[in-house]
Amino acid sequence: MNPFASLTLPNGSLLPNRLAKAAMEENMADRDHAPSEQLIRLYRAWAEGDAGLIITGNVMVDRRAMTGPGGVVLESARFGERFEKWSAAARAQGAQIWMQINHPGRQMPAALGQETIAPSVVAMDLGNFSKQFAAPRAMSEADIADVKARFVNTAWLAERFGFSGVQIHAAHGYLISQFLSPITNQRADRWGGRLENRARLLLDIVREVRQTVGAGFAVSVKINSADFLRGGFSADDAKQVTAMLNPLGVDLIELSGGSYEAPAMHGQTRDGRTLAREAYFLEFAQDIASVARMPIMVTGGIRRYPIVEQVLNSGVAVAGMATALAINPNLPKAWRSDASAAPQLRAIPWKNKVLASVGYMAMVKYQLRRLSLGKRTRPDVSPALALLRQQWDAKIRTGRYRRWIRRQAASA
Repeated sequence: MNPFASLTLPNGSLLPNRLAKAAMEENMADRDHAPSEQLIRLYRAWAEGDAGLIITGNVMVDRRAMTGPGGVVLESARFGERFEKWSAAARAQGAQIWMQINHPGRQMPAALGQETIAPSVVAMDLGNFSKQFAAPRAMSEADIADVKARFVNTAWLAERFGFSGVQIHAAHGYLISQFLSPITNQRADRWGGRLENRARLLLDIVREVRQTVGAGFAVSVKINSADFLRGGFSADDAKQVTAMLNPLGVDLIELSGGSYEAPAMHGQTRDGRTLAREAYFLEFAQDIASVARMPIMVTGGIRRYPIVEQVLNSGVAVAGMATALAINPNLPKAWRSDASAAPQLRAIPWKNKVLASVGYMAMVKYQLRRLSLGKRTRPDVSPALALLRQQWDAKIRTGRYRRWIRRQAASA
């Protein structure tokens, strides 16, 4: 399959090619937690690089529930012009721009000072890093109804502000993923137990979003191919959930894997096994594609053109890239004339898997910050330096967030 062939989605809209910029968490919101000029500049760079689909980093559906400081929040039309500018920059060269919408559940840093909610009272298990996350409170029926309404509202606003679609984040150990996993979902009511109950929140959100937005607006879902945790969400579970999504008007499913506790999305499982160097989740995707009636996208370590061809020739419709496009936002355009380009970050030698995962994310964010300032990337940056800069930036943004949330509460 030619990576530059177009793809018609189930809703009739067109992706100009099959190369996607997958979501990365940028933490580049402005002081109102709306898109900053730096964030818009970053997306303009990806648009100019000729990706056919651009998926944003986390946009939070609730200002009280953040994956990290500096995240974009979309709850109302108050800063609509900034969101319109963001979507216009990403669409400028013909790509579709989808807003990834998310709620962290228990994966919210304790330093942000907000109450943490989750399906059940199951604390994070990150060894020495566990205290960076507060133990969650089990969600009530009212909490669940509120979260569903927030996802639908954010999707409606995304359409209003010029985005081509949304991606509902149900992977990587965030809230919807927590409902899907029997490790983090120990409920005995209609939201827990058998898989049909654990998937209920995701299915309800998808159904209600699809009913609210226009037919030409894409609705996609990101799910784990597996949690890579013993007793967690399995590959067979992912296959069954995909079948449940078939009749709901989903335009694309992106397959990834892992969570903060088992960062498989960075190539590592919890027990230290290293996943395949590129296209980590392709084997899972081929199995899941056998039941999917919508296109499948695979993300995870892809950085070389021959791997993209392998992915697409396997029956997967879209190849998603994150780190590779953080290093070289022009990679799709470059591949039109030179298929040998293969951007790669400097290797991290650290043995602690959690620390190595945090360092990896810091190295990626270091590249994103440089691109947002119009500078060349530095894939050889020291992971220790990138992590120190990231920690300093997070400290500043955490203080800014806490002041902002107090002002929001005072004006309510």
